[in-house]
Amino acid sequence: KKNELISVILPVYNVEPYLTKCITSIIKQTYRKIEIILVNDGSIDNTDEVVESIGEKRIKYLKNQKNCGAAISRNRALKEAKGKWIAFLDSDDLWNPDKLEKQIAFMKKNNYHFSYTNYVEIDEENCPNGVLVTGPKKLSKLALYTFNYMGCLTVMYDREYVGDVQIENLEKRNDYAIWIKVAKKCPAYLLNEVLAQYRIRTSGSVMNRSKGPLDRMKYNYYLWAEGEKMNKVSAMVLTGVNLVFGTLKTIVFKKRM
Repeated sequence: KKNELISVILPVYNVEPYLTKCITSIIKQTYRKIEIILVNDGSIDNTDEVVESIGEKRIKYLKNQKNCGAAISRNRALKEAKGKWIAFLDSDDLWNPDKLEKQIAFMKKNNYHFSYTNYVEIDEENCPNGVLVTGPKKLSKLALYTFNYMGCLTVMYDREYVGDVQIENLEKRNDYAIWIKVAKKCPAYLLNEVLAQYRIRTSGSVMNRSKGPLDRMKYNYYLWAEGEKMNKVSAMVLTGVNLVFGTLKTIVFKKRM
C-alpha cells in the first residue's frame, strides 16, 4: 500500500519538562512516514536544547521571534505541511505508539477524510486519573457547532481532500476553529479506541486548561464572532448552545474507567 506522508502539527511554548516525552511519542510511531512541524512560539526555557538533543531528522524546526499564540503557530505549521494527512498534538500530551497507524487505516478502509479518537487523562507525573473521553460516532458541521467534542491530540484529516486551512488569530479555541473549517468539507468520524493521553496540569498549560465557565463562554463567543464572522446575535446563541452541550459532553462522553 502507498505509504503517504503525515504532517504532525506541534506548537511549543515553555513546556520543557514534557517536551521530550511528547516528541518521543511521535518518533516512536509504528507508522514511519511522518514529518514533525514543530513551531517554537517564543519559548524562554530550554526548548532549543531539548529539540537538538533528540536529534530527530524528521523534525522541521520553526521559531517565532516572539510569543504569537497557538493560532498563528498552527497556521505557520499548516502552511509548511507537505503531507497528504494532517495530525495534531499539543506539546504536553502523548500518543500511543500505534495511534497514527490505526487511525490512517481506519480512514482509508472507510474512505473517511476527517477523524478523531478516544483519549485518557493523565496528570503531571504521567499517571492516569481514571478518566476516558470519547464522543459521537459522527460529527457533521452542525453537530460541531453545538460543541467541540474532539480532543486536539486525536484529530487527523485528509489535506488533499480538505485543502489548506488557515484560521483567525484567536487566543483560545483555535483548534476548534480548525475543526469547524474542515467539517464544512466533510464530517468527522470516531475511531472508538483510546490512542492518546491528555495531560491535566495545574498551571502553565499551553491551552490554559484551568479556565472557568465564564472564560470558556467568552472564548467561545470570540470563536463565532471573530473566527466565523457571525453577527452578535448568532454568536451569542451558539455560545449558549456550547454551554449546554458542553455540560452534556461531561455527562455522556466523559467516563470513569
